[in-house]
Amino acid sequence: MSVSPPAVRIVVADDHLVVRTGFAALLDTQPDFTVVATACDGAEAVRVCRELSPDVVLMDVRMPGMDGIEATRRLAVSAEAGPRVLILTTFDLDEYVYDALRAGASGFLLKDVTAERLFDAVRVIAAGEALLAPAVTRRLIGEFTRLRARTVAAADAPVSTALAALTPRETQVLRLVAEGLSNPEIAGRLTVTEETVKTHVSRVLNKLGLRDRTQAVIAAYETGLVVPGSRGPGRSA
Repeated sequence: MSVSPPAVRIVVADDHLVVRTGFAALLDTQPDFTVVATACDGAEAVRVCRELSPDVVLMDVRMPGMDGIEATRRLAVSAEAGPRVLILTTFDLDEYVYDALRAGASGFLLKDVTAERLFDAVRVIAAGEALLAPAVTRRLIGEFTRLRARTVAAADAPVSTALAALTPRETQVLRLVAEGLSNPEIAGRLTVTEETVKTHVSRVLNKLGLRDRTQAVIAAYETGLVVPGSRGPGRSA
C-alpha cells in the first residue's frame, strides 16, 4: 500500500484580511496543501514560521512594520532549511520584488493569478525549484540590475570571484538558466540529458553559494555574465 507524501505546509502573509483569508481558503481546497497559519505583517510571518516550520510562505511585499522584504531576508538567513518564500505583488515590475528576490525569495506571483497557476507555483516552490516566469522575471531582474549595478557591486564581489571556479559548461548552463530556460530546454539546447543539466545546476549553486535558480539568475545579471536585454542565440524577439 503506497503512502501519500505529507501535505505542503503553508503560511500566508498579507496585511489585507480579505486577501490572506481568500488565499488561505483557496489553498486549503487542495488535498496536498495545508495552511498552518496566516500573518498580517512581516514580523508575525517570521514568528509563526519559526514556530511552525512551514514549507512555503506566500509573502506580500508592502506590509506595515516589518515588510515582506525584511521578513524574507530574516527567514533566508535564520535556517538553511527554512521555508521557501513566494512573493505576492500587485504589479509585475514592482521594484520591491527585485529586492525581495535578492533577499532570498524563490519567486513571485501577481495577486490576480489564477487558482491553477497558484497551486502549480506552490508545488514548484515546495519541490525546491525556483518559480521563473521568463517573460516577466527576466525583464524585472534585468531592469533593476542595470539601475542598481554600482550600488551592489561590492556586496556581490564574492560571487563575481566565484564565477572563475565554474567550468566552461557550468558557465554555459548558468547563462541559459539566466535566459529563463527550464532544465528540459537546456538539455535540448546542449544535447545532454536532463539529469546532466540538474547536476550542472546543482554544482553552480554550490560553487556560488546560492540558494536556488532565482538567485542564480540574479547573480548572472549582477556579475555581467548576462547583459540586461540580451538574448541567447536563436531566441525570438
